Amino acid sequence: MIPRFTLPEMADLFSDETRYATYVRVEILATEAQVRLGRVPAAVLDDMRQAKVPSPARVLEIQQERDHEVLSFLTAYCESMPESSARWVHLGMTSYDLVDTALGHTLAQATDLLSGAVRSLRNVLIDRAFEHWDTVIVGRTHGVHAEPTTFGHKLGGFAFAIERSLRRLAAAREAVAVGTISGSVGTYALIDPAVEEYVCEQLGLGVEPSPTQVVARDRHAQLLQAVAALGACVEQIGLELRLLQRTEVREVEEQRTAAYQGSSAMPHKANPTGSELLCGLARLLRGYANTGLENVALWHERDLAHQAVEKVVLPDALTVAHFQAVKAAKLVEGLTVYPERMREGISYTRGLVYSSTVLVDLLESGMERDQAYRAVQAAARSTVEHGEDFGAALRAQGVEAARCTPEDFLANHHVIHERLEQLRDLAN
Repeated sequence: MIPRFTLPEMADLFSDETRYATYVRVEILATEAQVRLGRVPAAVLDDMRQAKVPSPARVLEIQQERDHEVLSFLTAYCESMPESSARWVHLGMTSYDLVDTALGHTLAQATDLLSGAVRSLRNVLIDRAFEHWDTVIVGRTHGVHAEPTTFGHKLGGFAFAIERSLRRLAAAREAVAVGTISGSVGTYALIDPAVEEYVCEQLGLGVEPSPTQVVARDRHAQLLQAVAALGACVEQIGLELRLLQRTEVREVEEQRTAAYQGSSAMPHKANPTGSELLCGLARLLRGYANTGLENVALWHERDLAHQAVEKVVLPDALTVAHFQAVKAAKLVEGLTVYPERMREGISYTRGLVYSSTVLVDLLESGMERDQAYRAVQAAARSTVEHGEDFGAALRAQGVEAARCTPEDFLANHHVIHERLEQLRDLAN
C-alpha cells in the first residue's frame, strides 16, 4: 500500500525485515524441536541464534541467481554460520512450512493491531452516542424526512455495527492463526509432527489439521471478508456524516486544521473529505475480499497461483482497514455537532414528521384505517403543495390533531440506551 494510507506500526509488521526475522524465528524453533528429538546436534542452535537475520538486499541479490526466495533466504541466513551447522537448517521442511507458519504469526499480529484500532473506534462512538443521546434529529428513510430520532441513537447503531465487526475479526484471527510444518504434500514423511506442534505452540498458533503442504486459503478469505465487512460498516458512518454535512443540511461538520483548503478554485468550500475518504477505502477492501475467494482453490495439494496475489492483498487489506479505522475514530471524536440545526430540520416540513401520530390517534378514535390514512395523506400533500402548516391542512380535512413534539416519539428510547450501556460495560 502507498505510504499515504499506511501507518508505521502496520507497515513494520509487513516489512521484509520483519518477515525475514520471523523466518529465522521459525527455523530456530524447528531446530529446537529437532534437537529435543535427537535428530540435530545441540551445538547447531548456538550458531543459528548468533547468525544474522538476512537483509532484504542480500536475499534479493542471491535471488537473481537462484530465482527462489526461500532458498535465497536460507542461503543468506546460512552465510553467517559454519557449514557444519548450516547443513542442519530447514531439516525435513519444505518452503511453505516456513512461509505459511510465519505468515500465520504475522496475520495474527496484524489482526490484533487492527482490532485495537477498531475497539478505539467503537469506544469513541459509544462516548459520543451518550453525549448526544437527547440531541433530537429528524430520521430519514429513502433520504426523505420520516420521524424524529436522536443523533445519539444514530451513533449507537454504528457502535453496535463496529462491535459485530470486532467479533468477526476475532473469529477470522482464530482461522488464520495456524501453521504447518508437515513437509512436501503435508504427510510428515521427513519430519516428526512433534516439530510442528512445538513450533506452533511457541508462536501461539493452531495447527492445520489436514495439511496439503500449505495452510488452507479459505482461512485468508475469511479474514479478508471480515475486513471488508468492517470497511462497509465504517463506510456507513462516513456516508451518514457526508450526508449530514451537505450545505442545505449542515447538522455536523468535520474538524479541520487552520491550513485546510477545500477547493483550488472556490475559497468558500468546506468539503467532507474525511468522510469521503472512509467511503473510498471501503471499495478497496471489498475488492480484496473477492480476490481472497479466488485464492481458495489450488491445484491438487498446492500450486503457486495464490502467491503473488496474497503478497499484495493481505498486507494491503490489513493496512487499509487499520488506516480507515484510525481515521474514522479521529473523525468521530473531533466532529462538531449542531443541535440547533438538527432541531430546525425537524420543523422543515411544517409538521409532516408527526403524521404517524395523527394516524394512530384517528385509528384509536375508531376511524376506519383506509379512511384515516387517506385523510392524513391528503393533508400532507396539501402541506407540501401549498406550504401551509400540517395542522391547518388536517383541520381542512376535518381532523383536529393534538400538538406533538419530537420528545413524544422517544418515550421508549430508554430501552436502546440500556442496550448501549451494556455494550459500554462489555467494552470496559
